[in-house]
Amino acid sequence: MSALEPRVPQRDAASVPALPEGGILGPAYRTLSIGIISVIFLIAFEATAVGTAMPVAARELDGIGLYAFGFSAYFTTSLFGMVLSGQWADRQGPLRPLTVGIGAFAAGLVCSGTAGVMWVFVLGRAVQGFGGGLVIVALYVVVSRAYEERLRPAIMAAFAASWVVPSIVGPLASGTVTEHLGWRWVFLGIPALVVVPLVVALPAIRRTAGGPVDPDAPPVAFDRRRIRMAFGISVGAGLLQYAAQDLRWLSVLPGLAGAALLVPAVLGLLPRGTYRARRGLPSVVLLRGVAAGAFIAAESFVPLMLVTQRGLSPTLAGFSLALGGVTWAAGSWVQSKGRMAPYRERLMVGGMVLVAAAIAAAPAVLIAWVPVWTLALAWAVGCLGMGLVIASTSVLLLKLSAPEDAGANSAALQISDALANVVLLAAGGAAFAALGGGAVGGVHGVAASSSGSHPGAFVVVFLPMAAVALVGAWVATRLQGPGEG
Repeated sequence: MSALEPRVPQRDAASVPALPEGGILGPAYRTLSIGIISVIFLIAFEATAVGTAMPVAARELDGIGLYAFGFSAYFTTSLFGMVLSGQWADRQGPLRPLTVGIGAFAAGLVCSGTAGVMWVFVLGRAVQGFGGGLVIVALYVVVSRAYEERLRPAIMAAFAASWVVPSIVGPLASGTVTEHLGWRWVFLGIPALVVVPLVVALPAIRRTAGGPVDPDAPPVAFDRRRIRMAFGISVGAGLLQYAAQDLRWLSVLPGLAGAALLVPAVLGLLPRGTYRARRGLPSVVLLRGVAAGAFIAAESFVPLMLVTQRGLSPTLAGFSLALGGVTWAAGSWVQSKGRMAPYRERLMVGGMVLVAAAIAAAPAVLIAWVPVWTLALAWAVGCLGMGLVIASTSVLLLKLSAPEDAGANSAALQISDALANVVLLAAGGAAFAALGGGAVGGVHGVAASSSGSHPGAFVVVFLPMAAVALVGAWVATRLQGPGEG
């Protein structure tokens, strides 16, 4: 059996249901597809809107020094949510973790939107991240169970396409609300959107993928060891992030404690050989983390750089990333074409090269005579590469996973994604703070003063992330097993 062939358990032919005909919007799949795409739409709208409002929120809460923490707190707690969701979905089906996750996601937004100090804001992001971790793994299990293999690239492309409208409308709406009503309403307004996925998605999931894989099998207890390891990852990642932000000698202690918790837990939860880039599934999981971590760590600082160093309003700073939603969807659409399947590895190598080039080009806008719109074009190119890579890693993971393992393997993929975000945001945030990034100002559309301008703090974030993305291009050459081509 090759490394990319699915490990499907043997079943009695009589127990295998007939495959419905049509695409993801055919009669058999239409309601389910619209429902789960609406969930992704909600997540996408939140991500684009919150990213635009974050610089203003951090400044008004006197928390610019903790700016990276506002992003990484989400990913830190999502690590625990992902493992819990994988266990939960494999044993009882994805409906319950999805429902609880959407509720926690909304509660976290309310907490952040009502925060009076930065640590409460970060707490809200942490609650939101736990909910997001539950949701995303549950959705992967839905795709694994409800869609036949030929349709999975298409539904992944639809997930990416659902980011297009939020990428265009989100920054504009968020910026307008931030400037005229205040940043809090960006957070407090989004929970109202939760009603749509609750009404549309959950009934469809209950009908098609609501229960365990084998309803007649005796219930299986949660793997408490994996749950403990997941908790260790979350606590360890949080301590590591705290140490990176504090930058005092005493912070070495929580940093070492975080590493001591993090390393063994990660080795136990990810496929064996992941950090050696072993061919096949381990490299698929590793590539997801490298790609997502480098890109998100860099993108988190783009609006702050444009607002503080080039004097853009929050609306324009967020809108500079809007074209990326279109090109990300385009990249995902390209990989979904059946004729592209034999060239998937080459597409992913090329995608990582595009990501590296875009991240490396971003700090050029720190030069006064470089037009700001060049960053929007560069980021669109990077998003095209991400569309090729991210959707393809999802397709390959589900191809390698038996139905009863889809939750655990999807959790491993998302853990790699979120953990890389936490670690690289911690590294980027530490470098940013070390070079005076916490002193930047001018987040109300006024260019930073000479005393508050620290362009070097941004350079030391972007260039290392570009190097990480280049490592991802090498990892993308190892997705197939020995002898495959």
